[in-house]
Amino acid sequence: MAALNVSYFTGSSRLTYSKDFTYKFSTDDSRFRFRNTSSHFLCRYTDRPSLLSFSKPRTAAAATMATGVQEVLPPAFDSSSEPPPVFDGTTRLYISYTCPYAQRAWITRNYKGLQDKIKLVPIDLQNRPAWYKEKVYPANKVPSLEHNNEVKGESLDLIKYIDKNFEGPKLFPNDPVRREFAEELLSYTDSFTKAVMTSFKGEGGEADAAFDYIEKALYKFEDGPFFLGEFSLVDVAYAPFIERYHPFLLDVKKYDIKKGRPKLAAWIEEMDKIEAYKQTRHDPKELVEIYKKRFLAQL
Repeated sequence: MAALNVSYFTGSSRLTYSKDFTYKFSTDDSRFRFRNTSSHFLCRYTDRPSLLSFSKPRTAAAATMATGVQEVLPPAFDSSSEPPPVFDGTTRLYISYTCPYAQRAWITRNYKGLQDKIKLVPIDLQNRPAWYKEKVYPANKVPSLEHNNEVKGESLDLIKYIDKNFEGPKLFPNDPVRREFAEELLSYTDSFTKAVMTSFKGEGGEADAAFDYIEKALYKFEDGPFFLGEFSLVDVAYAPFIERYHPFLLDVKKYDIKKGRPKLAAWIEEMDKIEAYKQTRHDPKELVEIYKKRFLAQL
């Protein structure tokens, strides 16, 4: 069989094809979609449950569907897990599947197509392995990145580092006006999260002001639905938190952050189309339960 290199985002996966022009990839998940530089391919099940076949779409509409690959995620490392062979030349991104700060780095890695270059190492934050603090990152937080025999942390610093030091589409603008606005919005993230979480215990005035700030910011550039027009690190920075705040406030406070904020509503809709983000999303119901246990128990 000949080999075809099919690109997704800016990474690649090896597929083989048979003479009947069916592209095969072993998996148990039907959610995979692929594309290469000249053709799009959609997936469907064959008569074998562990095999998917890929064929060219027959309509232009099908060819424009969003593409990407759904990663098979490894189980989280806990206190009983043996450590990976750290500092062996492998680049590793240490995350938690439920941590919004870690999700920032995870989205950035996915969007740049670095699934084959940066290995995910999920950590169970409720039962952390001792070796993570002792051998990897003394701060004992996620995310952290093991790269070039060093470990770097802090989510906003990491997403900039990944964007600057790895291949793939750039997520930070060169235009000085947009760059300045990006820095302003990134600097506001801590104030935003603090204001919204404070509202969990109050009437919501702080949340109103915080989401109004976001709505106003989304009017700055009209050449796209995102903060800087095009998708950028600013969207990466806010998405994990809005993903959590939206269902929690709706469930607990009956407060819809999209009401009266058309730009924010459109931004949420467009974010949900970004494959690199969708692959990191958590079940909203589970997120609501996590937040209820964390915040309502303190009331």
